[in-house]
Amino acid sequence: MSLSNPSQILLRNSELLVANAPLLINLPEDGFIDAYLEIHQPESVSCFNTNFIDYQAITKKHSHTKNVKATFDSTYQTQGYHDLVIIAFPKSKTELNFTLAMIAHCINDKTQIVLVGEKKGGIQSAVKLTQNIFSCCQKVDAARHCLLYVGLFQPEKLSIEFNLHEWFKKYQITIEGIQLTIASLPGVFSQQKLDVGTELLLSNLPKEMTGKVLDFGCGAGVISCFIGKKFSGTTLSLLDVSALALTSAQESLALNGLSGNVFPSNSLSEVNEHYQYVVSNPPFHQGVKTHYQASEDFLAGINKKLNKAGNITIVANSFLRYQPIMEAHIGNTRVITKEKGFTIYRAQLS
Repeated sequence: MSLSNPSQILLRNSELLVANAPLLINLPEDGFIDAYLEIHQPESVSCFNTNFIDYQAITKKHSHTKNVKATFDSTYQTQGYHDLVIIAFPKSKTELNFTLAMIAHCINDKTQIVLVGEKKGGIQSAVKLTQNIFSCCQKVDAARHCLLYVGLFQPEKLSIEFNLHEWFKKYQITIEGIQLTIASLPGVFSQQKLDVGTELLLSNLPKEMTGKVLDFGCGAGVISCFIGKKFSGTTLSLLDVSALALTSAQESLALNGLSGNVFPSNSLSEVNEHYQYVVSNPPFHQGVKTHYQASEDFLAGINKKLNKAGNITIVANSFLRYQPIMEAHIGNTRVITKEKGFTIYRAQLS
């Protein structure tokens, strides 16, 4: 894989990245780690990723690299100390504050914090966002449509004790008389309110549902919580590529007295069961770029995970041409409704 633009700007400033025990947060596996190891020969490199695809790629590439450790989780914990932290600037600005609070226990005022990201991803706001946390934050480079900032912590500004539950945003929704409490961490889709597409989907589910249900791209777990409350005869499975989403979904299930199998997956890579129903508001954003491939792969492969006569109901922006894909790979596909720029499709396995 060729180096991404953020990785290229990092390497052209490699003199700033000297460290014994760097922590790389949400960097992809694009060759940067190999280049870094060769240039600086650190004692260890810790890679923390909330994206399962990136974690899988790093694990596959570096499974035999003794001084590279990869972690997939919603929070980072270590007994060690990091003298350098490189953070891929997140799409959600509140996620940056979450990330900085999360690592306060393993850094100090001498730890160099490097923020890197594409300009269109909002990194220009780095100085403003960190003004109450960093003692300084300076832009040191601009190249390949990316920016690079370097900062130092003010230790007194962040508590060493990180409490995950303080970061959940909670809100109540009522649909068809069913009341739900949803909990969502920073960076999770539709963090503070129910989105229009999901609301339309919940109003157009099958009339009856029993048996195993798969919630693909579960986000904070809204769909599964509603199904679990409305259809008591269902067994819920929830998957997402994001550790922040999975932790949010677990919390939402617990708040509503429900349980389910919540697990990470790269599209259908970790799906080993068969389901009577699949329900989804499939994601089509990866980072700051619009990305449809994961959803199209899901629709093309889900027929292998459906029981006989199983069906799938999805909501999608009306401009997305998902119906031909569903017709080709699943079977008869109906448009249930079109409203507010969204379309509900239902396909029956033939």
